[in-house]
Amino acid sequence: MIIPLKSDAPTHSLPIATILLILASTLMFAYQLSPVAQNKHFTEKFGANPSQIVSQPFKRIIYRGVKQRFVLPTVATLITSMFLHGSFPHIIFNMLFLWIFGPNVEDKVGPWRFVLFYLLTGTIGTLTHIAVTPHSSIPLIGASGAIAGIMGAYLMLFPRAKILCWFILLFRISAFVFLGVWIALQFWNANTTPKDVIEVAWFAHIGGFLSGFFLIHLFVRREEG
Repeated sequence: MIIPLKSDAPTHSLPIATILLILASTLMFAYQLSPVAQNKHFTEKFGANPSQIVSQPFKRIIYRGVKQRFVLPTVATLITSMFLHGSFPHIIFNMLFLWIFGPNVEDKVGPWRFVLFYLLTGTIGTLTHIAVTPHSSIPLIGASGAIAGIMGAYLMLFPRAKILCWFILLFRISAFVFLGVWIALQFWNANTTPKDVIEVAWFAHIGGFLSGFFLIHLFVRREEG
């Protein structure tokens, strides 16, 4: 696996929204590991279950923690699922990609629009997955769809930027090549993986990436053009 390490595109402001999203995801993952969350099936409740969202989008989800009680409609898991992760490698790689590609996109749109864009593309990614697997009862978790949206936006805004990568040796590659190959692999995997095997939500990646690529100019600040 080629691992991206750094973008050479400069930024002009502290990526506060990117930092806060990483912090929120990390804290949520830490809570997922707690005995309370595991005993009360926190991840299953707040992951995006395709069949439930399709059949009962406004059914109430009730979660009782030690002192807290949360009540949300099923459709709200389109958002909550983005902040949940299934393993250490899952969250580490997601947050790494967000840290590399997020700051430059945030620099172009501003922190509040960045968060809105992140949630929007993540939701579109999840809906794409649901459209393909509407009868699945396996909860979808992870920020991959939203981060794919950020990657799609980065490709649109910085196609000529160079990405420092590692694969045995350090080397630089253009964002156009790196992200172009990445999305091509998502299409390949989506169309070659058996439909009854859902280890990775490939279509969530595709939906998030394409929505980020085509919608980013609606979010770019006017002075950026």
